[in-house]
Amino acid sequence: MSAPETMSRWIAAFLEAQAAELNAARNTQLAYGRDLADFADWLDRRGGHLGQADQPAIEAYLVACADQGLSAATRARRLSAIRQLYRFAFDEGWRGDNPGLRIKGPSRPRRLPGTLSEAEVDGLLDAARNSPRDAARKTCLMELLYATGMRVSELVSLPVSAARGDPRMILVTGKGSKERMVPLSPPARAALVAWLALRDRDEAARRAKGGPASKFLFPSSAKAGHLSRNRFFALIKDLAVAAGIDPARVTPHTLRHAFATHLLARGADLRTIQTMLGHADLSSTEIYTHVLDEHLRRLVLEHHPLAKTTTKP
Repeated sequence: MSAPETMSRWIAAFLEAQAAELNAARNTQLAYGRDLADFADWLDRRGGHLGQADQPAIEAYLVACADQGLSAATRARRLSAIRQLYRFAFDEGWRGDNPGLRIKGPSRPRRLPGTLSEAEVDGLLDAARNSPRDAARKTCLMELLYATGMRVSELVSLPVSAARGDPRMILVTGKGSKERMVPLSPPARAALVAWLALRDRDEAARRAKGGPASKFLFPSSAKAGHLSRNRFFALIKDLAVAAGIDPARVTPHTLRHAFATHLLARGADLRTIQTMLGHADLSSTEIYTHVLDEHLRRLVLEHHPLAKTTTKP
């Protein structure tokens, strides 16, 4: 197959292959598309083309990104997208090399993830249970999120079939369509049973009026057919306000971090946490040991008598 003439067709063909062969998530494809379109625009303004760009051109582009004030993480992601595009082009015979292969990406500082205390999580759960509207759904969402450490995209798109029969374990489909089994806590199971009863009642009423059946645990009129990530993001902010917690500190991912940190603090091993989080690499999970180390350090500094400064009379 000969290389496409336009750079937009290069990118479109690459994204189509990602979707077909690797089953890349839509959000991943959109991110790749934005990054590669920016690189193509940069080349076009300089009379270049993806078919002729070399290593110095890519390096100059990354310097331009840095001059724009883009973070190291964003620049590393863009370099990754460029490398993958050229790997695809090499495999297709469009190019005889991958000009991004030998470029060292910008170092990405490893920031400790934000998390919440167990008391703060309890406050969020109480706020969900006491919500004036949709308490059963909110409680189920929050209990499932904290009990499993799911990504928000995994949570909102759960099929209702995964929740049938009062399961002790729930099947989660993660990145790259990789499946994993995650145990449910008794409170999460109780919340699931309560929500299913209401969900099925509303579903039956909707179908009686001629509406289509929904395959999702959290159905919605949104385009995807299930509760959107943005709507859940707003929901969790509202619960934070109700619980008296700074909403800037609370996101769906914060609950995922809390799940892992609290498990580790109570003696769970990293391999178990890695499996439940769906991390492909243990190094992604090891960061939680640093969170725990920082927690223990603060504990000692705040409570150990020898850590406190005393004033001599």
